[in-house]
Amino acid sequence: MADFGAALSFEWHKIRTLRSTFWNLGAFLAVSLALAVPSGWYLHKTYADLDAAERAAFDPIGSGLSSIRLGLLALVIFGVLTVTTEYTSGTIRSSLAAVPRRGLFYASKTAAGSLVALAASTVVVIATFAATQVMLGEHAVALSDEGVLRAIVGGIVYTTLLCVFAMGLAAVLRSSALTIGLLFPLFFMVSTILTSIPKVGKVAQFLPDVAGGQILYREPQGDTVLNGWTGLAVLVAWTVAALTAGYLAVRRRDA
Repeated sequence: MADFGAALSFEWHKIRTLRSTFWNLGAFLAVSLALAVPSGWYLHKTYADLDAAERAAFDPIGSGLSSIRLGLLALVIFGVLTVTTEYTSGTIRSSLAAVPRRGLFYASKTAAGSLVALAASTVVVIATFAATQVMLGEHAVALSDEGVLRAIVGGIVYTTLLCVFAMGLAAVLRSSALTIGLLFPLFFMVSTILTSIPKVGKVAQFLPDVAGGQILYREPQGDTVLNGWTGLAVLVAWTVAALTAGYLAVRRRDA
């Protein structure tokens, strides 16, 4: 346990000294808020123009969290760089010399990155949701309303898990450009396109970002068999698979 604590402290020091850490976490907050405020304002102004069916389908919970999706780009980059920077710079050899037990090295690195992602996600999700609700005015929901707390907690878990998933994949690929080049289209283009294609969408609903994203809404989105919690369980399974693959890569391959 003492060894893990020392390794965790070592990884935290490396994360803290990376300039990209502050840029990416700051961008995660800034982009999410920059989208939340005008989005909430626009929805408030246009609510009166909605017909009865559109008002019944209006989801102030999902609206309050939808803006974190673009800000999530920065958190994914943070997760990738937490793992790949050492491979790019060549300092991975020094790190493995300091922590020769590769399982311990990998566990401490992913744990440190996960804790930072969890802290950042908590701040961003709560701030983004609150900002949107302020702008929604009389159409907003309160924390005590049904489904609100579930969506906020789920949103924190969702963004954290996607970052951890990115870390596991980065450990397999060991390349910032390759990992980001794979994740960006998958999370922000391919999954959206696939879910809109008949028959293919039945399978695409189980992609990590699509499945986990169900937790952000009051009701399941699209033609899906998943709800908020089962979708999050699918994302957990993807994350565990990515972390396992990353562990095997770190343990079996040369630095």
